[in-house]
Amino acid sequence: MASIRRRTGFAIAATGALLATSALAQSAPQAVPNVNRTKLPIAEPERPHLTTLDVRNAVPPAPVSPVHAPAGAPNIVVILLDDMGFGQSSAFGGPIHMPALESLAAQGNRYNNFHTTALCSPTRAALLTGRNHHNVETGSIMETATVFPGDTGRQPASAAPIATVLRLNGYATGAFGKWHQTPAADVSAAGPFDRWPTGSGFDKFYGFVAGETNQWSPTIYDGTAHVEPPRRPGYHFLTDMTDQSINWLRSVSALAPDKPFFLYYAPGATHAPHHVSPEWSARYRGAFDAGWDAIREQTLARQIKLGVVPKGTKLAPRPDDIRAWTTLSPDEKRLFARQMEVFAGFAEMTDHEAGRLIDTLKQLGRFDNTLIFYVVGDNGASAEGGASGLVNENSYFNGSPETVEDQLKQIDQLGGPSTYNHYASGWAFAGDAPFSWTKQVASDFGGTRNGLVVSWPGHLGTPGLRPQFHHVIDIMPTVLEAAGLSAPVSVDGIKQMPLDGISMEYSFADPKAADRRTTQYFEILGNRALYRNGWLARTVHFEPWAAKPRRPLDKDIWELFDTRRDFSLAHDVAAQYPERLKAMQQSFLDEAIKYHVLPLDDRRLERLNAALVGRPDLMAGRTSLTVYPGMTAMSENTFINIKDRSFAITADLALAQDGVANGAIIAQGGRFGGWSLYLKDGKPAFTYNYLGRRRFTIAATNALPAGAAKLRFEFAYDGGKIGAGGTGRLFAGDRLLAEGRIDVTQPIMFSADDGADVGDDTATPVIEDYGTAGPHFTGTIRAVTIDVAPLMQAAPPPTTH
Repeated sequence: MASIRRRTGFAIAATGALLATSALAQSAPQAVPNVNRTKLPIAEPERPHLTTLDVRNAVPPAPVSPVHAPAGAPNIVVILLDDMGFGQSSAFGGPIHMPALESLAAQGNRYNNFHTTALCSPTRAALLTGRNHHNVETGSIMETATVFPGDTGRQPASAAPIATVLRLNGYATGAFGKWHQTPAADVSAAGPFDRWPTGSGFDKFYGFVAGETNQWSPTIYDGTAHVEPPRRPGYHFLTDMTDQSINWLRSVSALAPDKPFFLYYAPGATHAPHHVSPEWSARYRGAFDAGWDAIREQTLARQIKLGVVPKGTKLAPRPDDIRAWTTLSPDEKRLFARQMEVFAGFAEMTDHEAGRLIDTLKQLGRFDNTLIFYVVGDNGASAEGGASGLVNENSYFNGSPETVEDQLKQIDQLGGPSTYNHYASGWAFAGDAPFSWTKQVASDFGGTRNGLVVSWPGHLGTPGLRPQFHHVIDIMPTVLEAAGLSAPVSVDGIKQMPLDGISMEYSFADPKAADRRTTQYFEILGNRALYRNGWLARTVHFEPWAAKPRRPLDKDIWELFDTRRDFSLAHDVAAQYPERLKAMQQSFLDEAIKYHVLPLDDRRLERLNAALVGRPDLMAGRTSLTVYPGMTAMSENTFINIKDRSFAITADLALAQDGVANGAIIAQGGRFGGWSLYLKDGKPAFTYNYLGRRRFTIAATNALPAGAAKLRFEFAYDGGKIGAGGTGRLFAGDRLLAEGRIDVTQPIMFSADDGADVGDDTATPVIEDYGTAGPHFTGTIRAVTIDVAPLMQAAPPPTTH
């Protein structure tokens, strides 16, 4: 009993001490006044050197408080859609119903003079850093970066992104969906990871790092780790990423209700592939039968009625390569109308998922103090589907057009898992109404003008239209001003370059406020323009569907538009104001020098070759690569290149005595292009899948015996051109098992994000039937070695190193 009393007395005393400590902690100040936020991270207080021996006699110092955001700082949500034109959303007069966006616009501000860069990676870099895209080394997409300043794809540490600035000022930060800002050579398990989302200021990332993904079978990263998507019926990445966003938001709100958050929600929609269930696309059955010309006219009428386009605006002229709807055949009309129905369903589903996120903010009571930017596209609508659209977008990247006849065979599957679809370029032209051009054309507002809705209850004055000229670089300074923060002068000891953007907050409550952004350059792939005080000088150098530019860079023809009187850029007035045009051309060059735009680079396919343009390449100079089980989702830019050359694959296997091995030994790509070396019922086989159209299989007739086995596949390239065929041979040791022809190969790429796997075939499969066990290999793989011969040569397959 005495022992119990002693223990009880100790417990009571300890409890009292704990309560006193708790009271002390609760009464302690929670933030340090006069915090210097210009140098980040915020300096920690110096620790005193105490001399008291017994803690009971020591005077406790004030508890060290975590960094807190400024009082009243709002939550920030950026919703950034992909490849959506100014004239597609119903909130800006388009034919696609987007109720979440409309609801937000009804109580917020609608910006009809907001601009992006005309391409995805550059827009994202500009948005998240507040600097012009060349100024942060993102002159193009990551996969076409070069050695020249302004285009290296490696964002400088002197331009800390908004997520870093907010996190170091006490915000929780999460990014969900598409990233596409990590240098191509860094997208592997070897890193480095400093330009991945979690190295760019985000506490949490769930999404994909490539420029696009298969919505039914995505390649997903949680942080920097590749994770398999949930295997459930009807799985779709849009729903998955929204669930992840909501789960993160709920967790942060529950555990730290006073902590503001920055949530970057960037679905891969509506970028191709346009993947959506029939439930959504069926809502638009027959809606586009009138064709893109009629839809464009209807859109303009709605835009004028809504007020997002001024009265009297005329449709800008049609590019020569866009055919009039009336000239199309009945088969073309049927196919193209269905393509647009699928796209519209995809866009409406995207808005529905964004709406679920907004509803969660309301349910958690955090909507009223959340500043939301809903950016309806990172560039204009995409014309990359070409004149007839595509069942498999990889056809575009490999220069292999699809016929209308072939596409019609799969018209009922468009949007489903068996397609990787994109619509015809005429729909991009209509989707960018009232302008002429599309994504990639940075010199036309069809490529750069995107709808923007801003919501922040109680801070926006009378909701309505905001006509001020702004650019995506203006979002970061707007966020900083709203949060009561200044741009830091130093981050991690590195001096920061000034922001190129200006805050938009002056326009929040004043629809008639004079524009504060008066100058902005634009440039992508040689398409270039300068905006200044309502005038636009521009040249269309490269059409998005063309293989070559219109003319050499120094022979480009410039046009001039008065955007104050000509909203759609329908009337070129260069002949009337030659001196103004000449001055603006010089001003463009001045801006180009200032922001690292020069030299202009209009190369296309050449830029995919890292060696040719000086881009870092993880496989540079290597002719052999050995990989091991567990290595999955290796991106095409970090895996040895077997295209346009002879190669050999040698697999060191161990097969069990009891049972027959099945599954992929090594595979690259998937359903829409790729190859796989595998066993089925113990029998070795190699299948080359050419763009999902033709599969060439070379297979043994007998199963491999149990025990150790060295399986080898050799491909002897015909040479003479890119994408040529060759002869494949399958060996066990030195014994020839099978031989056959592969008539044609993919010259440029297998997949944007369906990578290479050892012992599996993740995302989509190269072949549809690996057997009952699926693609996961049931034997033992010790190692697999890939050896390659020189490019473009009709060389024998290399020997194993």
